[in-house]
Amino acid sequence: MTRFWLGGYGPGMDGSAEGIGLLAGDEGREASTLAYRGAVAETPSPSWLTQHPSLDVVYASLEGDSAVQAFSRTGESALTPLGPPAAVGENVCHVAVDPRGTTLIASCYGDGRVVRLGLDADGLIVPAKPDAAAALRAALFGDDEDPGAPVPTPPGDGVAAVDPYAAGGDRASHAHAAIFLPDGRIATTDLGFDLVRFWRLSGSGLVLDHEIVLPLGTGPRHMVLHPSGHLHVITEYSCEVFTLASAPDGTWSVVSSTLSSPIAQIGIDFPAELARTRDGQFLYTALRGSNTIAALRVRGGGETLESVALADSGVDWPRHHLVHEGKMLVAGQRSDTITLLDLDERTGAPLGIRHEAQVPSPTHFLPVR
Repeated sequence: MTRFWLGGYGPGMDGSAEGIGLLAGDEGREASTLAYRGAVAETPSPSWLTQHPSLDVVYASLEGDSAVQAFSRTGESALTPLGPPAAVGENVCHVAVDPRGTTLIASCYGDGRVVRLGLDADGLIVPAKPDAAAALRAALFGDDEDPGAPVPTPPGDGVAAVDPYAAGGDRASHAHAAIFLPDGRIATTDLGFDLVRFWRLSGSGLVLDHEIVLPLGTGPRHMVLHPSGHLHVITEYSCEVFTLASAPDGTWSVVSSTLSSPIAQIGIDFPAELARTRDGQFLYTALRGSNTIAALRVRGGGETLESVALADSGVDWPRHHLVHEGKMLVAGQRSDTITLLDLDERTGAPLGIRHEAQVPSPTHFLPVR
């Protein structure tokens, strides 16, 4: 049976979700019977979910409460809190767990914090390390540094220390997502400062390795690691996908940029998630505003993208989407619905809406393992 844990926004985030929900279908007829089966763990605004790599433990960003919490699976369709919520930063919107199941990274949109938390052998969250942004500022400037200032590049690492915000008016740091790289480093996006940062784990938390400054006002949001080793980054404000590649010395750089859709309207469309097919042949992003799904084909060695199709998502404000078993699930945050779209295996194009279901303020799908 196909089942998904569902993240959602509760009343504190202007939504109607009661907690982590369950989306499930009847065995053998999932495509036409997927339906919301109710809340399986009552918790406020669990907007993003991630799975422990080896344990039946799910982690949620409690966005309105500025905390993250672990949940242990009990039975086929129930989750029980595993320890108390752990405070991280304002409006935590994303959580990621490393492949060994020892570290959780929380990205906080409200105050720009990137927080490292440890996980014990049972998946329980242990006390947080100093958040990366605060630790770096303290190391460079002492305790008097303005906590709202951009995090600079540490001197001496071979990357120019560039402050692209000095002449651009008021800006704020908005950490949005993190991804663990094969070499053990971590990439994070800062939507407010137009940065992709690369971190190394250390005994004291996170150490900034280097960063990439994207063009002013692009707003990097989410990322996908391609099988080729390239990192694709979707931007919320400029409606682009930036493709990054790693040099032999481990330094990342931008190798190409592509409009997520040739008809995307900047200031009206706001891309959300970036997802790929299992083989990496196609990427998909959802455009909140026009409420469409844009498909892009990956060319060359993974460094080149081309727009191939644009289709109706069938929802209002498609906040998250997921490619699963040759189809796509789309979460409509404002329409209180999810849709299931067929995909053309050859062209990658969305073929139409196969199924629709009512779901309270959905924000994230996580397959039940």
